[in-house]
Amino acid sequence: MLTVVNADGSTPNGSLIDEIVREGARRMLAAALEVEVNSYIAELAGERDGDGRRLVVRNGYHQPRKVTTAAGTVEVRAPRVNDKRVDETTGERKRFSSAILPPWCRKSPKVSEVLPLLYLHGLSSGDFVPALEQFLGSSAGLSPATVTRLTAQWQADHTAFMDRDLSASDYVYVWADGVHLRIRLEEARAAVLVLMGVRTDGTKELIAMTDGYRESSEAWAGLLRDCARRGMRAPVLAVGDGALGFWNALNEVFPDTRHQRCWVHKTANVLDALPKSAQPAAKRAIQEIYNAEDKDHAARAVRDFERAYQAKYPKVVKRITDDEDELLAFFDFPAEHWIHLRTTNPIESTFATVRLRTKVTKGAGSRAAGLAMVFKLIESAQARWRAVNAPHLVALVRAGAHFERGQLVEREEQAA
Repeated sequence: MLTVVNADGSTPNGSLIDEIVREGARRMLAAALEVEVNSYIAELAGERDGDGRRLVVRNGYHQPRKVTTAAGTVEVRAPRVNDKRVDETTGERKRFSSAILPPWCRKSPKVSEVLPLLYLHGLSSGDFVPALEQFLGSSAGLSPATVTRLTAQWQADHTAFMDRDLSASDYVYVWADGVHLRIRLEEARAAVLVLMGVRTDGTKELIAMTDGYRESSEAWAGLLRDCARRGMRAPVLAVGDGALGFWNALNEVFPDTRHQRCWVHKTANVLDALPKSAQPAAKRAIQEIYNAEDKDHAARAVRDFERAYQAKYPKVVKRITDDEDELLAFFDFPAEHWIHLRTTNPIESTFATVRLRTKVTKGAGSRAAGLAMVFKLIESAQARWRAVNAPHLVALVRAGAHFERGQLVEREEQAA
């Protein structure tokens, strides 16, 4: 398209350099989205129907939409995917959702966020450096060596993060999970061990992140010991999956911290042990427990579940009753916090997009670089994390305030 340039270098839409940068931003996003969709389709090429036809294929492009970037507003046409697969649990059609530019996004990610995401896709620097050259309008400084220097800096940032002093931070609630991302870790079964917390002001924060075995008590103990060494105070409540080695480690390092088992993991664990025909009713019965009005009603819902399934599925019932105290612990805290405390969703939601889009990488790379990329993605996401509901109540929890039925119980002052 011909652009009219005035004598002072301006154009009808600003300066010429602004237009060049905007065009670079548009091309960068387009190139990244194409690579992402092609990788997704290639990974699922083996998914076919009874007639041998692919279930996941390209389907043209979505309607153009405007996205605000650091270079200004650009128009993007995202590739469209026709995914005919069906989720066996919910019966709903599966959908492709871009990790780079989700459907709701009207603001482009920063280059600092795109680079680690592309790295975790398993792309070499040669695959995405040209797109970044277009974005910056110059090939200078964008050699693979430059990308290597950037990853080295991000590794240094991660190391500094894991060495920082924690004595000034007071985490009242923590979530723990071992996330399998299939990134460049040294062992195939290794996971990214993640610890997130809520400070006394109600804000969420990444506490620590390293690699290890999700089920290994020693790996979790090493992480928790290191946090304690750097000044971390014992949390009031910890939330995690029952299968984690985290709990033994927590008892060793922070024995006074209460346990809350994640209801999402527990629900999946129970339903997996039931025939498909029994799963919908069992799921509703489980929801009656964690959505109960208070702890007493939840305990009665547990008894209802026990009566309904004890005769035919006693081992399944034990998966609930054996962990009842840890499953219902969140009811002893402010009602406004229940939605945050009954699952590890703060970690799950942060990692969901990255987990779904990453795949085993080949060629050059290292454990440290892979962890650094994950760290940079979380660091970027953390700026968008919302505080917990009723954040002012978190400090009261730390102070030892007593809550019944989710409400603060005022203690009568002792007579003088």
